[in-house]
Amino acid sequence: MARVLTGIQSSGRPHLGNILGAIVPAIELINQNKEEAFIFIADFHSLTSSKDGNLRKQNTMAVAAAWLAFGLDIEKTTFYRQSHIPEVTELTWYLNCFAPYPMLANAHSFKDKASRLADVNAGLFTYPVLMASDILLYSANLVPVGKDQLQHLEMTRDIATTFNRIMEEEILVIPEARISEEVMIIPGTDGQKMSKSYNNYIDIFLPEKELKKNVNSIVTDSTPLEEPKDPDTCNVFKLYSLLADKGQTEQMRANYLGGNYGYGHAKKEFMELILSKYAKERETFNFFINNPAEIEKRLSAGEEKAKTVAFELLNRVREKLGFR
Repeated sequence: MARVLTGIQSSGRPHLGNILGAIVPAIELINQNKEEAFIFIADFHSLTSSKDGNLRKQNTMAVAAAWLAFGLDIEKTTFYRQSHIPEVTELTWYLNCFAPYPMLANAHSFKDKASRLADVNAGLFTYPVLMASDILLYSANLVPVGKDQLQHLEMTRDIATTFNRIMEEEILVIPEARISEEVMIIPGTDGQKMSKSYNNYIDIFLPEKELKKNVNSIVTDSTPLEEPKDPDTCNVFKLYSLLADKGQTEQMRANYLGGNYGYGHAKKEFMELILSKYAKERETFNFFINNPAEIEKRLSAGEEKAKTVAFELLNRVREKLGFR
């Protein structure tokens, strides 16, 4: 049985891009296949950008609540917090000693900030090694990644191959990337890729008044109400069509082209669609946020399972390196 592993950082509450691009596809994959699944919250990774401990705890709970709200089956899944399996940090140190400097210096996560080295901490520089440890510690066979993360997965493969070659034994499983050509790029409120970094995201779990303000922040042009509008260049229409069925999408397209239909009307319909489509998920999310002990119970169960797998692999690595 193949083992699939994926994780989401706890750098903020999951937004619509995280939900459509990662959470929903992962849950569908788990439900449709017989593969063993490991789903984790990458709270260690979030430390490279945020040093606020209380905020990290809140975000971690929110990420867990989002997975559970969308129906993650914890009976089929090992669901855990990265930081609650400390073996990952020990493995990271070992793998750091097998990761060549030029490879890490060529990582996109570092190169993007290489012109502002004062902004780069050591954690950001070795980020790909911690990611490699996340994968290799659990002997994952398949890792769903977007094309922007493919380089890090290739680094994981290189590090594992080097380790196995030097140790003269196939201790670390060489993972394969699972890239879906159908993975959606979710536009943000300003038309760029939806991202916490750009502060252009839609948070479907907000209370209604705040959600309305969030939806109303979507950038549109100044075409007058009475004139026809181009749906294919409009951020509101693009976001609406990601959630709507075919009939709803065709009707809104006709409204745009027919004139006497303003962006305010479109935003109102988008808001109503979020509330209707995700009514159950919003309710479940709020239940878990208001009952953190229920989240803790589910995560703790997963962490017991994850620790067993991690301890076994790490002991093999320790033995080969002379630390056992």
